[in-house]
Amino acid sequence: MLTVTGSQRRSSRPTDRADAMTSISEDSVGAAMGRRPTLAAQVADALRAQLAAGERPPGSRLQSETDLAAAFGVSRPTVRAALRELETLGLVRIQHGVGSFVVDRPTVRAGLEQLGSMTESIRATGRRPAMQYASRLVRPSLPEEAARMDLPAGIEVLELRRTILADEEIVAYSYDLLPTAILPTNLDVQDIDGSIYAFLRERCGRNPSQGIADVHAVASKHVGWGREAAAHGLYVLLNQLHYDVDDELLLYSRTYYIEGRYAFTIIRRS
Repeated sequence: MLTVTGSQRRSSRPTDRADAMTSISEDSVGAAMGRRPTLAAQVADALRAQLAAGERPPGSRLQSETDLAAAFGVSRPTVRAALRELETLGLVRIQHGVGSFVVDRPTVRAGLEQLGSMTESIRATGRRPAMQYASRLVRPSLPEEAARMDLPAGIEVLELRRTILADEEIVAYSYDLLPTAILPTNLDVQDIDGSIYAFLRERCGRNPSQGIADVHAVASKHVGWGREAAAHGLYVLLNQLHYDVDDELLLYSRTYYIEGRYAFTIIRRS
């Protein structure tokens, strides 16, 4: 389900502030489509280039509007408009009365249009994936779970709770249910580890081929567990049913991706 872009490379050459903060005029950028970019757009482009080059690290505070206006040779309203543009792009966070801060880049960026393993998507970024299993439990399904899976009430399921990591940084918590009918006989559930997709293919002989997902924003302090359980309160929930080519349900997953560490994109075409 996930395709990921790599992280941006930091510039290895330190840039002198005087060189970076040159004054901008309307003649400094060529005309585009017969119209010169506004001063605010030029300032936004210059700041965005500095962010892309790694000159302003994530979490750092930008100069004040007054200082930026003086450095670029423009007015404070022009700087304010440029910062609003960067905030719209998700590059800075404006805290009124405090300042503007560079936003941390997500650990993983993924697309929603293709089905695939979280392990594969994390590895595609050049990062090292890992799964920590908090619990493995065989139990009857709850009424709402059975209804969601369109299975008889009380059907037996294997419940897995996993912490998903990229380079040892927690990026998601996942609650997963597998109907026990698809599991191999004489399976010791405590032996299950790593990617669930790999387990389905290698141990169950099943290949996930399609998924139906709902996406929700979730604000809660009661989602995760472990060392960072209290540190996060905002998530993107992917509530997903996974099927094989014969439309047999293999997995019902509720994965809570930590906002700011796992970002999703959707490709839309006319």
